[in-house]
Amino acid sequence: MTTSLSGFPELLPSQRFVEQEVIDRLRHTFELHGFAPLESRSVETLDTLLSKGEIDKEVYVLRRLQADADEGDVGLGLHYDLTVPFARYVLENAGRLEFPFRRYQIQKVWRGERPQTGRYREFVQADIDVVDKDGLAFHHDAEIARVMAEALVSLDFVPPLRLQVNNRKLLQGFFEGIGASDVPAVLRTVDRLDKVPAEVVGQLLIDDAGLNAEQAAMCLRLADIRAGDPDELNRRVHELGVANPTFQAGVDELIAVLRGCTSLASDRFSVEADLRIARGLDYYTGTVFETRMTGFESLGSICSGGRYDSLASDGTATYPGVGISLGVTRLLMPLFQQGLLTASRSVPSVVLVALPTEDARAECSKIADVLRGRGIAAEVAPSADKYGKQIRYADRRGIPFVWFPQNEGARDQVRDIRSGEQVDAESSTWTPPADDLHPQVVIQKVSE
Repeated sequence: MTTSLSGFPELLPSQRFVEQEVIDRLRHTFELHGFAPLESRSVETLDTLLSKGEIDKEVYVLRRLQADADEGDVGLGLHYDLTVPFARYVLENAGRLEFPFRRYQIQKVWRGERPQTGRYREFVQADIDVVDKDGLAFHHDAEIARVMAEALVSLDFVPPLRLQVNNRKLLQGFFEGIGASDVPAVLRTVDRLDKVPAEVVGQLLIDDAGLNAEQAAMCLRLADIRAGDPDELNRRVHELGVANPTFQAGVDELIAVLRGCTSLASDRFSVEADLRIARGLDYYTGTVFETRMTGFESLGSICSGGRYDSLASDGTATYPGVGISLGVTRLLMPLFQQGLLTASRSVPSVVLVALPTEDARAECSKIADVLRGRGIAAEVAPSADKYGKQIRYADRRGIPFVWFPQNEGARDQVRDIRSGEQVDAESSTWTPPADDLHPQVVIQKVSE
């Protein structure tokens, strides 16, 4: 008997094809922009894993099954994201990297949290980051947003997406400008607006963050601002009447990020400033990103990140960076579970070479080899059943074409089993339609 493990999703072949297509499109976009591939080890020291944020309850510790009773913990755990391992990687390899260093990383991570919709214990993330030594030009913030936006736009089979952007400088400067005495506490409280009603957050700002009623009301007015147009954003934030140099720097940076993504806006993808977004992790210092999927807003953000000016340091040099991470599993699993996405077939094979007799297997294998040599995935029928049974076998597996070898002197024939059309063919020249060469992502309509 087998037991399903909650939080560790396993995909059917047709779903895996969709996931691979997503990964291929992401990789293609990232490489077009000059990001280099990287894969870090799955295991980090606990000191590294626990150095950024309060996540100690979610780390899976690595321990040998037959460890001696007095051996104790070996001090290793599986990584729970790709940013912390990347910071360690930069420090260890700084002397061999060219800065600014641009990397993408698509890899599994593990997090010991309670499984629920959109949250898993094992999942795939896709990250891009730009890191420099001692200082990182701001234009990389806008670049990171645009590159990930282009990657998301390429996923034309998922529901419409909305990239939401804010800036921690804007928030910090605003809270300082209204006289907040504990800015980090205000940031943490405002970041709860997606989970807690505004009136509750307003009271928490008074009770926990030390604001008075007027200051709390100002924070909620700021958090209520959403704007896709840079000029509208500029007008609305300044109508609040707060003057602070850090606030103004954050406004200018946020406007620059919006302008950098304007050309990508469409009915399937939008970019807006959303001043509720603070991102709870303390290492964010400037631009912050979140992304929502239309119809699946309850998932929260499926793609998040931001600017971190001091994530990595060796005591002599500091390596600031900006990055954004897409939860590939978080994006796809709800679509699979609702039957919205699949692949056109569950096998890569384009052609099944029919087997007239078992004695003909060697000759049929030669035909399949010729097709494979030309980049056409092919397999030979498993047994020499009647042709009708072999065709049904191909149909069940989603293989679109069946190849019928002929006796010497006659031309082989290939049948499109979807249409029934059957034509003469040579394995050295026949080519299927381009859409049949590889499984295609199919958007399925769910009946109401």
